[in-house]
Amino acid sequence: MPSRALAVYDGSGIDGDLYSRVNGWAQAAPHWLDELVRVWSAFGLGLFAVFMLLAWWRARGADSAVMARVLASPVIVVIAYGVNSVLKGAVEELRPCAQIPGSVSLETCPGTGDWSFPSNHSVIAFAAAASLWFVDRRLGWVAGLFAALMAASRVWVGVHYPHDVAVGALVGLLAAVVLAPLAGRCGPLVDRMRAGALRPLVGPGDRPTAGHGRSAYRVQRH
Repeated sequence: MPSRALAVYDGSGIDGDLYSRVNGWAQAAPHWLDELVRVWSAFGLGLFAVFMLLAWWRARGADSAVMARVLASPVIVVIAYGVNSVLKGAVEELRPCAQIPGSVSLETCPGTGDWSFPSNHSVIAFAAAASLWFVDRRLGWVAGLFAALMAASRVWVGVHYPHDVAVGALVGLLAAVVLAPLAGRCGPLVDRMRAGALRPLVGPGDRPTAGHGRSAYRVQRH
């Protein structure tokens, strides 16, 4: 084993029993349920892109700080993914479907080099959901629910341990908690964009009501 890597190679010693229990549920589940979870796990990340587009569309009439956080949300996801990739390369944990005898994965089990810890899907989903929470609480909670379903699906299909998705969620959340408030300070940049050629993309903006904390898109019309 390379000396540069950390000690977590066989994750079964952490929560392998829980993984095996969930894997057993998946093997005993109806085919339609497994297929539904498999499809969601494979393609569900696209829904978070839809959420970001919805947030952008609605923020065109909102405060400049709100639009700044919306525009920063995909950047935050990319940064969180980059941090996660560094962690994957440092830890080099084998996938549970390749490590635990008798386990079955509903999708092709990734080979050596495509490491398990932390889960990229969980990082992306939770970074997106948490970023959107700083834009609109309701949309953030909805996205957070789907992020949890995404994380759970990665264990259900058999390609991640529970701790993989838990730490992945934590990485995504931390990235958003640190970066989204900083992005909100870029409102003056959005103001300049709204005064120039990018106005059709970022909108004219408006002045938010005093109750904007409940919904970042409620604006005062003059």
